[in-house]
Formats: sequence, structure tokens, C-alpha cells
Amino acid sequence: MPKMKTKKSAAKRFSKTGTGKLKRNKAYKSHILTKKSTKRKRNLRKAAITDSTNVKNMKKILPYV
Repeated sequence: MPKMKTKKSAAKRFSKTGTGKLKRNKAYKSHILTKKSTKRKRNLRKAAITDSTNVKNMKKILPYV
């Protein structure tokens, strides 16, 4: 059986933590920042853990991560 291919677009966006969870960056931080509050922009900087409902699909997309 051939090797499974990693979806490279997903590999650039997600990384694995030490405990095996998937870490991601938050959306809505790229443009139209003037109307967003400083507090909101500051909270968007922090990385988030991928929700448990999406982990099954992410394991298929990222077999070697």
C-alpha cells in the first residue's frame, strides 16, 4: 500500500503539542483591524487548541503530524 499524503495546507496551519493535541492560530486577525478592540486583537494573538469534534478529521488530513 502506498504512503498516505499529508495535506500541506493543513500542515502549515496546525502543529502538534507535547501532549499530542493540535494547536492552531485564530482567524480574523489579518485585516480590517481598526474596528476591532485592542482586547479582541490581543486575544486573537494567542494560539488555541483544535476542538475535539474536529480531531478525527484532522488525523486523516495529517497522518504524520
